[in-house]
Amino acid sequence: MAYPILSDEYFMNEALKEAHKAMDQEEIPVGAVVVNQNRIIARAFNQTQQLHDATAHAEMIAITSAANYLGAKYLIDCTLYVTLEPCVMCAAALKWAQLDRLVFAAGDPKEGFSRIREHILHKKTEVIPGILSEPASTLLKQFFLNRRDLKN
Repeated sequence: MAYPILSDEYFMNEALKEAHKAMDQEEIPVGAVVVNQNRIIARAFNQTQQLHDATAHAEMIAITSAANYLGAKYLIDCTLYVTLEPCVMCAAALKWAQLDRLVFAAGDPKEGFSRIREHILHKKTEVIPGILSEPASTLLKQFFLNRRDLKN
């Protein structure tokens, strides 16, 4: 589906492409992109299995990549688009990176940061939930159904 260029839906669709890469590598299908001045400066997907690293969430990899691109530790004037609500670890990292905007697709009632404490993010971070939540949720459900089928 086509979305207006430079819209939240457009950039979330780019994050969904990253989530599909994760799924292709048998990782939990979460993808992320960081946007600065309407330009994608970082792309990432979950790599916890591949890297044998519990912290290799899409958000964490995207934060590092964006910071390297900018040559700065703060993601001021940046938006992170991620297909699943960040966990507490990722939300805390986003706080320290002073992210301007967080846009996520599917909520995560079990592990999402808002379940613990909504204000874990930086006080200036704007949060926009639910952008393209349906395709993101469907991808996650499909992944876990496939895993369940493989176990049986």
